Amino acid sequence: MELISTHICKGKNVGVHGNLFGGTMLSWLDEAGGAYASQSIDSPRIVTVKLSEVAFKKPIRPGHIIKIYGTVKRIGTCSITICLEARRHSPYNGTQRVVCTTEVTYVRIDGDGEAIPISDKVKAKHGFLRPIDLLMDDKLDDFEEEIELYRSYGGE
Repeated sequence: MELISTHICKGKNVGVHGNLFGGTMLSWLDEAGGAYASQSIDSPRIVTVKLSEVAFKKPIRPGHIIKIYGTVKRIGTCSITICLEARRHSPYNGTQRVVCTTEVTYVRIDGDGEAIPISDKVKAKHGFLRPIDLLMDDKLDDFEEEIELYRSYGGE
């Protein structure tokens, strides 16, 4: 996983029990995931369509440093799913404890807010483009060896 963002829990971010508001953490996760997704698909035009279950495992209190890490889980036709993990970092000894994990799905959109495809170049960059996908676009010449290898291991 790659470090995406860092936050400091401040007094204004906590509730009556002294812990970080869950909504604040969700906001940080969505913002970090959105920035990472935009960077990953080379487009600033994305919208959040799904945030999976978030289970808060450890409390976060004022003064705690929160680091959010992410990785690309999947790239579809128009969507990208990012796995996110928030960790509570101790500046005293450098240890980190996972406080929550989630997956967020974003969709690439045009100026009218309609979903548009993510390029094959982006999919290939992240390893989500199979040689068989290229056949459908008549790009066989560039990837003959990869396609033959794919077929030799049972691909169609």
